[in-house]
Amino acid sequence: MSKLRIYDAHHHLWALDHCRYPWLMAKGVRRFFGDPAPIQKDYGVAEFLADAADYELAGSTHIQVGVAAEDAVRETRWLQSLSDQARRLPTAIVGYADLTADNLERQLDAHQQSGAFRGVRQIIGRHPVEDARTGSAALLDNPRFAEGLKLLERRRLSFDLQLTEAQYARALEVFAARPGLRVAICHFASPWDLSPSGFQRWRRALAGFAALPNCWLKFSGFGMFKPDWTAADIAPYVETALELFGEGRCMAGSNFPVDKLYGGYGRIWAALEDLISGRDALADIGCDNAARFYGAPLQ
Repeated sequence: MSKLRIYDAHHHLWALDHCRYPWLMAKGVRRFFGDPAPIQKDYGVAEFLADAADYELAGSTHIQVGVAAEDAVRETRWLQSLSDQARRLPTAIVGYADLTADNLERQLDAHQQSGAFRGVRQIIGRHPVEDARTGSAALLDNPRFAEGLKLLERRRLSFDLQLTEAQYARALEVFAARPGLRVAICHFASPWDLSPSGFQRWRRALAGFAALPNCWLKFSGFGMFKPDWTAADIAPYVETALELFGEGRCMAGSNFPVDKLYGGYGRIWAALEDLISGRDALADIGCDNAARFYGAPLQ
């Protein structure tokens, strides 16, 4: 039986002696997604390929991983060097840039010297408790953030949107104002409240984002919300997303090695095989859509 062909739309790599990653270097600090101790070590292309060995990996998008701000461009250049050496993996790079910074133009100029660079993720929301401490949601009301998004749109770069429920309404207003900016909503839009009422609020918010043709959704990172999830647990989320966004604006990612804390690499792909009817739809959601969104060549 042939291997399932996939494009991993959301994963991470890191080398602790190359860039400074504050959260990976902070020992004994529990994060919103759990205890990071098992993954506080180098994770490179070789480890990624070993985890993905049961699949035909047609490409991947690396998402910035909390590197220190002063190392953001260094991270992109390092990732580009990996891509140049190793089967074009990662195939596309989404880096970090502070969209409110005075030197944003220079940041983006430097990132775009790397040919695989495709966009930016500046996290708005991680978890309600952590967000209250960091104040990251204030970005949505910062006019300089709005100007930064406008600059991404002009440069035809994408934005990876990580947010939580408290930011849904304001984020919808902000991104509705940028119809030419391609937006990938990370991790099922972070449904931390998995209760029936929480699901209904999530569904209403997703309907708003789905009405914006520039917004796409990633099936990724569910382990952060329910570490022991099964295909049955994510079925209502997958089915609702497909109903609202359609098969053409959904994509899938492993969130490895973060989701390695909760299970094996094949978990999300096996669940999608169970839940998505039709080989064409599975090929689109599991592979082709992400390559199309990020403008990434398939292997």
